[in-house]
Amino acid sequence: MNKKIEIIGAPSTYGQRKLGVNFGPDAIRYAGIVDRIRAIGLSVEDSGNIEVPAIDLDKFNSEQEGLRNLDEIITVSNNLSEAVSNSIEKNNFPLILGGDHSIAIGSISGVSKHYDNLGVIWYDAHGDLNVPEESPSGNIHGMPLRVLAGDGDDRLVNISNYTPKVKPENIVLIGMRDLDDGERRYIKENNIKTYTMAEVDRYGIKQVMDETIEYLEAKTDGIHLSLDVDALDPVETPGTGTRVLGGLTYRESHFALELLHNSKCVTSMDIVEVNPLIDHTNDTAKQAVGLVGSFFGETLL
Repeated sequence: MNKKIEIIGAPSTYGQRKLGVNFGPDAIRYAGIVDRIRAIGLSVEDSGNIEVPAIDLDKFNSEQEGLRNLDEIITVSNNLSEAVSNSIEKNNFPLILGGDHSIAIGSISGVSKHYDNLGVIWYDAHGDLNVPEESPSGNIHGMPLRVLAGDGDDRLVNISNYTPKVKPENIVLIGMRDLDDGERRYIKENNIKTYTMAEVDRYGIKQVMDETIEYLEAKTDGIHLSLDVDALDPVETPGTGTRVLGGLTYRESHFALELLHNSKCVTSMDIVEVNPLIDHTNDTAKQAVGLVGSFFGETLL
């Protein structure tokens, strides 16, 4: 890694209904992310948090028709897109700390304008491929990848004034174990490369990552890794809001990120959905820091 790593916090909770994920960026900082990266011998700069609208608890807790907190998410997405784009223009490696997974609308919008054919690795328990008319909840953290592929509310789809940000054939889903009916249809219709937990069990994480890297390197000029900590099993990694049993282990995830480091193919990254208010002694943020360490080349010997 010959680029400076620029940490950008996106403390937004607007994509879902549990308070606390907005404290995720600072929980990860408190767990020592800057010192961990510096100890590897890399240059890192923490640029702080983007501006996020203040939470109106009465509105946040109310029942809302349609897309929840749409105006706030548009603001967050625009602010984050600008910050990430500026980071890449400075030849930095943007490392974005969420916040819920709706922040990927902004982060990937800021990344994709710098690439002709961006690939995305979506490391998550969920596909996040809903559209408003099919969403069971109206929560936008279940929609960002579909928005980025060009489907959904026009105001989200056209963040940064272009669409799509990623083509379905340039997406790889890893860790899937909770998909809505519409998401299953979309994956099948668009032949999106998908590794459910059944495939991870069958092939092992090494084959999954090797195939992912080979698949994307052949067709893209940059790869964004979007890592939701709910991809990991909540028995080990409890501090996240949408828990699904039977996930990837912490050790498997370390190895996956070690393989991505060795490939040198990933050009930007988010890590999202750390919620310290429902965690145990900040363990999930500490695990996030450990995973980031592996991604940037930390080794025992």
